[in-house]
Amino acid sequence: LRRYLNELGLPMDGLDLHSLRRSYATHLLEDGWDPRFVQHQMGHEHASTTGIYQFVSDDFRNTTLRAALDRTMDEVLGVQMRGQW
Repeated sequence: LRRYLNELGLPMDGLDLHSLRRSYATHLLEDGWDPRFVQHQMGHEHASTTGIYQFVSDDFRNTTLRAALDRTMDEVLGVQMRGQW
């Protein structure tokens, strides 16, 4: 990895194989893959180990929370009522 970074003229600080693992796990999660699938892909026995690699963006967290709140409101008030609040 360092040789490729050097050949491409990219900085070597902060980029290593673990960065690629974190990026892979993050992209899978943000693309909607099941966390258990991601855990399996990373080769981890425990979900808590996979959690070390999960650095989802603030936008992803906000979008996920908004969708969960909308689903909850739809269940409680019904789809027709939600547009009125």
